[in-house]
Amino acid sequence: MPFYQYTDKTTAETLELLKSSENGLTKKEASLALEKYGLNEIKGGGLSWIKILIRQFKSPFFYLLFFAVVVSTFIGDQIDSLVIFSFIFLNVTIGFSQEYRAEKSVSLLKKIIPHKAKVMRDGKEQVIDKKFLAPGDMVFLEPGDTAPADLRVFEALDFLVDESAITGESNPVSKVTEKFSVQEKEIYLAKNIIFAGTNVVAGRLAGIVVATGKDTIFGGIASSVSKDIKISVYEKNIAYFARLVLKIVSITITLIFIANVLIKGLNGFFDFLLFCVALIVSILPEALPAVVTFSLSKGSIKLAKKNVVVKRLSAIEDLGNVEILCTDKTGTLTQNKLSLEKMISSDKEKCFLYAILSFNPGKDGILTQSDKKILNPFDYAIFQRSPEKLIKQSRKFSFISESIFNSVKMTSSSFVESPGKEKLLIVKGSPDVVLKNCSKFAGGFTKRELKEDIAKEGDFGKRVLAIAYKKLPKTKNKIEKEDEKGLTFLGYFVFDDSIKNTAKDAIELSKRLGVQIKMITGDSKEVAGYVGSRIGMITGSNEVVLQEELEAMSKDEFDMACGEKDVFARISPDMKRKIIKSLQKRYTVGFLGDGINDAPALKISDVGIAVAGASDIAKETADVVLLERDLRVIVNGIKDGRTIFSNINKYIKCSLASNFGNFYSIAVISLFIDFLPMLPAQILLVNILSDFPMISIATDSVDIEELRRPKAYQLSQSLPLIIGLALVSTVFDFIFFAIVKDQAPQTIQTLWFIESILSEIALIFVIRTKHKFWKAKNPGFWLSMFAIVDSILVVALPFMPFSQEWFHFVQPPLLYLGIVMFLTALYFYISEWLKLTFFRYWKPANCVVK
Repeated sequence: MPFYQYTDKTTAETLELLKSSENGLTKKEASLALEKYGLNEIKGGGLSWIKILIRQFKSPFFYLLFFAVVVSTFIGDQIDSLVIFSFIFLNVTIGFSQEYRAEKSVSLLKKIIPHKAKVMRDGKEQVIDKKFLAPGDMVFLEPGDTAPADLRVFEALDFLVDESAITGESNPVSKVTEKFSVQEKEIYLAKNIIFAGTNVVAGRLAGIVVATGKDTIFGGIASSVSKDIKISVYEKNIAYFARLVLKIVSITITLIFIANVLIKGLNGFFDFLLFCVALIVSILPEALPAVVTFSLSKGSIKLAKKNVVVKRLSAIEDLGNVEILCTDKTGTLTQNKLSLEKMISSDKEKCFLYAILSFNPGKDGILTQSDKKILNPFDYAIFQRSPEKLIKQSRKFSFISESIFNSVKMTSSSFVESPGKEKLLIVKGSPDVVLKNCSKFAGGFTKRELKEDIAKEGDFGKRVLAIAYKKLPKTKNKIEKEDEKGLTFLGYFVFDDSIKNTAKDAIELSKRLGVQIKMITGDSKEVAGYVGSRIGMITGSNEVVLQEELEAMSKDEFDMACGEKDVFARISPDMKRKIIKSLQKRYTVGFLGDGINDAPALKISDVGIAVAGASDIAKETADVVLLERDLRVIVNGIKDGRTIFSNINKYIKCSLASNFGNFYSIAVISLFIDFLPMLPAQILLVNILSDFPMISIATDSVDIEELRRPKAYQLSQSLPLIIGLALVSTVFDFIFFAIVKDQAPQTIQTLWFIESILSEIALIFVIRTKHKFWKAKNPGFWLSMFAIVDSILVVALPFMPFSQEWFHFVQPPLLYLGIVMFLTALYFYISEWLKLTFFRYWKPANCVVK
């Protein structure tokens, strides 16, 4: 049934229609409903292997190679034509395989992120996977949740929902339980329906599932609209870079081709045309898409194994670029496993009883040990230590209503009625706020003494929850804002939240990576100072900055404080957003958040990071989801992100330096000899064989210094080195040709083939580190293996009959083969000297490390 057919039905009528009850569906009823309606999931466009395959044929590399096949066929060179066609097939296969696996990786990674819903099944509250929701289920929603299906409102408390995903209206709207006199077909007027995909802003709600999956309003919209794919800055830069190289090479080769025609006439026109096409293909980093995709897909799986799930592959770049990481304290730096250490009150039994009454007691007012999932950590810690007789006594009270805790008012309130019909308002929350609203103090306490005692607890890293109460008139049936003033202070609870063993190590690693960690917490100055000093962020609470201090600053002072200070306390969600915006003026900022109030900060940060247990809206807004809430996990993710992009840049630098050097030397020399320096098929074979060790750079190890410079990813920083190494390569090609110029054409072509690949392999080991190559970290296994195999194969190929027939190789004289080895070793030495000289004087621009 469409949603509007439930708008004029009572909740009882809705339950009857869906064959359900206030206790929800039974397990058997849910199974039958799932068989009838299907799983609660929206099928997207799916993974289209056809589209991925078609993309391989839209590459400039494919067009050039295909043109080469046409020319080869036209001039009757069937072997070259077949060889080039084989290269096309190989390139398409590799490109398709890597891209398809990468897309598959992202799909699998997204399944790791949990999507749960709290429901009533068999009369008990349970947490299940959202896809197993069925019409008739009773669902419970809280702030930060995203509605998992279309629901008919059953019960609502202070409930507000953001329906902008459906209606476009940004202001939160309230919901009602009453039925309408007529069916309401307009979405924005259907006030007793919660729509799938909308986000809970405040309050609590129980709702009856009336539609799931594609039958929801959101499902209908999602089925007809494809989601845009976010393209990172790095991806755009790579694409621009590839197009720029293609333009430069195309212009250069055109000039060389015209010069060849002017010097030699039309003799061998088509052979030289084919040679030019192969030369263009040889210089372009055609393996770049495969290297990038391979690196990112492998990196995403590696990160997932370390409990870091990226929602899109390019988010790895964002993570690696982080220079400042803003994080909360609770659960990231501390265990978030609260234990009640002590309770201070003149009437301990009354304090415990009122604390129990401040919990949301549920429908029947009974709490048990299994209710941990419905209590916050503070309440559960109190509940575990509460005497059994007080728990039993609490069941005699009637629950009237409540005002839920939020990060703005920092308190929650419960309105209850005692067995003697006395009405009580119980308020608990931040000691600062509770004390501010108290006019009476039980047990002879004074406000000043309480503040001093509570501050001392904070100095030792303890967390404090205060509780107060007020008697209300018997005629009162609803909590008013003014009721929360003039309270009587009853006592406070002191909790211990131990610092994580990994926190200090994570801070040390972040310093080695050049990543600044900033703690932004809503907790007190004393607690924030204690934690910050224990893990080495600050020396004491005197270095902690409060929100009220930030608000009193000028714009310049504010920006300076945000950049220089590392620990901020009593910070509201809006102030978090302002701090991040200030930091973004100079840095790339990551933000870890988990609540609905963190959504604005997650959205504006360069990298939004949420944990698996975060609110739905936080996980939806975030770019990265952590399966384990631990600062070390995040910092290791940043390290891995930088490793991936450092290796991608190694490939680009090595490919350009080697290819440009060989390109210009071969192109220029071709003008002054009456044969081709290398045949087209040989050039393409050089390209393919050299790509295997090149691609394996993606698995290489990285020096720690490389990981300290995220903004040094920019290739322009290494352009002088690339040009210098390319010139060295060109000079050695000329030296090589001067030595072998009197040999037969086929011998020169064979020797040049060997020299080209060996020098390219040598260059990989020069470029992979800025240190002396023997002092660098050991190269990755695959890089070492492919380098050895490639070197042996290159020397062996000219001696094999099939390669002599297919690629026109000849057995090279051993003397000249030795000369090639010597020149390769000398080339390696000169390139290594040039690199070391460059890094001795080079200072990366735009690299800010505190």
